[in-house]
Amino acid sequence: MELLCCENIQQTPRAKPDPQLLEDQRVLQTLLRMEERYLPCVSYFQCVQNEIKPHMRKMLAYWMLEVCEEQHCEEDVFLLAMNYVDRFLSCVPTRKTQLQLLGSVCMLLASKLRDSKPLTIEKLCIYSDHAVSHRQMLDWELLVLGRLKWDLAAVIAHDFLALILHRLSLPSDRLALVKKHAQTFLALCATDFAFAMYPPSMIATGSVAAAVQGLDACSMTADELAEMLAGITGTEVTTGS
Repeated sequence: MELLCCENIQQTPRAKPDPQLLEDQRVLQTLLRMEERYLPCVSYFQCVQNEIKPHMRKMLAYWMLEVCEEQHCEEDVFLLAMNYVDRFLSCVPTRKTQLQLLGSVCMLLASKLRDSKPLTIEKLCIYSDHAVSHRQMLDWELLVLGRLKWDLAAVIAHDFLALILHRLSLPSDRLALVKKHAQTFLALCATDFAFAMYPPSMIATGSVAAAVQGLDACSMTADELAEMLAGITGTEVTTGS
C-alpha cells in the first residue's frame, strides 16, 4: 500500500480570489463607509499621552514589523496590530515602560484574527527578551479588548488593495510585483504616525499609485492613473509626471 504523501505541509492553503467579491461594488462601498469608524479619534500625543512620544511609537512599529516578518505573518497582521495600538493610545494614558507590552498584545490579537497560524504568547515573550511576562500578556489582552470594545474587525488599508488592483486591470505579469510593492508602502505608512489619521482607502490608493508609477506597470499616463484611482475610491491622488 502506498502511504507516501507528497503534499507540501509548509504551505498555507489559500482560496483563490473570489471574482464576485472583487467585482461587487457593494463590498467596496461598505469598506469606504466603515473605515473612519476605526481611525484614532485624536492626535493622542498632545491630548492623551504624557510619556509616549512619536519616536517611541516609530521604534515600537519597526520592532513589531520585524517580528511579523520573521514569523511570516500575513501582510495585514502588522497593519491591524498598529491600528489597535493607535486606537488604544488615543483613549488610554500609557507609560513608556508598557509600550512594548501593548505592541505584543496587539500583534497577538491581530494574528488571531487574520492569520491561520497565530503568534503565541511564548514567542512574543521571547521577542521582547522577556521584558513582558505570560501573565502580563493575558492581563493586557483583556484590557486592550475592553478598551477597544471587542471591536477588532477594523477596516485597514490592506483590505482595499485587491479591490483597487482588480479594477485597474494591470498586465497579469506585473500584478504580483505591483501588489508586493504596494504592501511595502502600506507597511512603511503604518510605521509613521503622520499617516495614522488618514483613511485607509487613501493610504491604499496612494500606495498603489506609487507602486504602479515606480514600476512603470501600465501604459496609462500619470493623470489617467490618478483619475482612474479617484473614480475607484473617491480619493484624489497626485502622481509624478
